[in-house]
Amino acid sequence: MSRVRTVLAMRTREGCAERFEAEWLSAAEQIRTLDGCLHQDLVRDADDPRSYLVISDWADRERLDAFGRSEQRDRLLRVIRELRESADRHTYQVLHSVAGEPGEGR
Repeated sequence: MSRVRTVLAMRTREGCAERFEAEWLSAAEQIRTLDGCLHQDLVRDADDPRSYLVISDWADRERLDAFGRSEQRDRLLRVIRELRESADRHTYQVLHSVAGEPGEGR
């Protein structure tokens, strides 16, 4: 088993970006406590404030898939689904990670 990363590209409905961010943070706080969830990021496109990436690292594909099939996932993400106009998800195996050196600007 190896670590996996999901990248979910989403575009919010007009006027929904602020609520989307708040709802994502609320859901992420609960998801982070789940077995296998290692890390989550929400990033916004610097040139399109309605476009986001949700990047999540999981210990393995089995635990990610178990969450993906769970009623808890449906409940936590119900509102987020209503706030978006599109979504496209991909799952990747993490092969290597290289951290930057600590220093100025970090």
